[in-house]
Amino acid sequence: MPDVYFKTTNEMLEDFAFLGEEKAKEIVIENTNWVSEQIDEIKPVKDDLYTPNIDGADEEIRDTCYNRAKSIYGENLPDIVVNRLEKELKSIIENGFSVIYLISEKLVKKSLNDGYLVGSRGSVGSSFVATMLDITEVNPLPPHYVCDECSYYHFYNDGSVGSGFDLPEKDCPECGHALTRDGQDIPFETFLGFKGDKVPDIDLNFSGEYQPKAHQYTKVLFGEDNVYRAGTIGTVAEKTAFGYVKGYAQDHSLMYRQAEISRLVKGCTGVKRTTGQHPGGIIVVPDDQEIYDFTPIQFPADDRNSEWKTTHFDFHSIHDNLLKLDILGHDDPTVIRMLQDLTGIDPKDVPTNDPEVMKIFEGPDPLGVTTDQIMCKTGTLGVPEFGTRFVRQMLEDTKPSTFAELVIISGLSHGTDVWLGNAQELINDGICEIGDVIGCRDDIMVYLMHQGLEASLAFTIMEHVRKGKGLSDEWIEEMKKHGVPDWYIESCKKIKYMFPKAHAAAYVLMAVRIAYFKVHYPIEFYAAYFTVRASDFELDTMVKGSDALRSRIEEILDKGNDASPKEKSLLTVLELALEMCERGYSFQRVDLYRSKASEFIVDGDTLIPPFNAVDGLGTNAAINIEKAKEDGEFLSKEDLRERSRISKTVLEYLDQHGCLEGLPDQNQLSLF
Repeated sequence: MPDVYFKTTNEMLEDFAFLGEEKAKEIVIENTNWVSEQIDEIKPVKDDLYTPNIDGADEEIRDTCYNRAKSIYGENLPDIVVNRLEKELKSIIENGFSVIYLISEKLVKKSLNDGYLVGSRGSVGSSFVATMLDITEVNPLPPHYVCDECSYYHFYNDGSVGSGFDLPEKDCPECGHALTRDGQDIPFETFLGFKGDKVPDIDLNFSGEYQPKAHQYTKVLFGEDNVYRAGTIGTVAEKTAFGYVKGYAQDHSLMYRQAEISRLVKGCTGVKRTTGQHPGGIIVVPDDQEIYDFTPIQFPADDRNSEWKTTHFDFHSIHDNLLKLDILGHDDPTVIRMLQDLTGIDPKDVPTNDPEVMKIFEGPDPLGVTTDQIMCKTGTLGVPEFGTRFVRQMLEDTKPSTFAELVIISGLSHGTDVWLGNAQELINDGICEIGDVIGCRDDIMVYLMHQGLEASLAFTIMEHVRKGKGLSDEWIEEMKKHGVPDWYIESCKKIKYMFPKAHAAAYVLMAVRIAYFKVHYPIEFYAAYFTVRASDFELDTMVKGSDALRSRIEEILDKGNDASPKEKSLLTVLELALEMCERGYSFQRVDLYRSKASEFIVDGDTLIPPFNAVDGLGTNAAINIEKAKEDGEFLSKEDLRERSRISKTVLEYLDQHGCLEGLPDQNQLSLF
């Protein structure tokens, strides 16, 4: 192959040297500049946002929002509701974002109709319009009471209450009906910017098992030729580049200095290596445009029969031009769906401030066990957002007792330089309590506005702090003028990244629901946890009960950083198994005829593990065994192998686990 790399001017002059120096210069330098000057500036890719068209989208979202608001707050809507709706609808409609909201609403509605809750992520919960369209369960209005019967309402918009879920239970003063409590006090600006013109990024967490259906539904909404999977570009990592350079040097018997190796590695790092697909991004092309106006397309893994085509340009290159829907897969909605199937309880009916549930964030007493029994000082093992060692330590330090405090902790755990060396020290030194620290980015804007700062300045300060840009001297002066304490200002200066409050509130809501089942429906909770969230098991230890589990946990902890990645991931599962056993439940062995392929089954006070929980047995083999047993009992181990097409090794794993007891090796009995 000829050398066809991008040559330097000197190399080009050398290539044309046979024409003489003057002619070579004319061809390489003068003529190329002459051609370049003839060409007008053109943009190969459009640079405006082209959203899909849905006729009547503006009217539809306005009508839906007002109808839903009236069904909650009454025909004569409170000013606070009308003002918020009008402010948001004006931004959304004027900037052409109605379609984006409407599509999200249709996707969520389809999932809810099919029986799967949808979690929202990111700051979409800052939008009251999104709440009224059912896109998010987070209500961003100030905390309030509202009556489902007569629409009586009362708002707390002075900052005295952190979350509506923490308001005490109360009956309606007008009709005596129990009041609903809601509202998380989140400003709209964190979603669409202060001017309301930032392209909305609505990220939705669908159940992992429902995600492919949600993706397919976009084809129904827009037509197959208008939706594409968002492309990604995989680049050469620094370590890989180092390997390339070393390998090249070795192959060509070259000796490079360390500085030259570093230079070559730098040059290779970040170069395109492969293309891929975004796990949940769907790009939507409007009817009046073609995908080729924005990007070429390709087939994943060169498979022309693939269900989805992928954009060749990665989605960062075209995210300002075409709408990208984030239809992501998540475990929480799957766990909640399984808990609903096992208990018959609608997750939306789960109370958000059950006193027993709130106590598990302080200690394990509501579970009927002690700290020593479960080797853990909180009762939050297996509760999303609050089960990791890092967050459990935060719970021990802060002892939260309200929903608002849990939201702050979720924000602290996801931020950078927000907890360690910042809020943690403030709490430990007794300067302030958990409810006062800065947990989420929105807290800054709301707090500063309550202190009397102008909304636009409060927003600007929040944006700078959340991106780690600190505070200017004039802002500090303004904050001090309005009585903002010094510790608050110092805390703002340290922050590098902050979590949106709407994201934290949505995750905590899911966590509190799952925690409710953990407290009140334990065996169902453990069945759902082990089925959906756990990937590594050690059944032989789990079957033996508490003592065996405790000594295995201690063995892994003693290894510290020397524990293998598998042992570290196993640790969480063993901790949950220990807690389950200490609460009076136990594991059976895998049962050849009753076990499922991948789902734990509740059997009284025990769980029957699935086939794929056996170490070394993959999901495909597990499915094959489950299918094979439908044709009747197995005559022997040989019969099991032939009918389920499992390998000899898998058969040995099952045998070692003890679930083939009583099965002869061969179909035929030997007479001698």
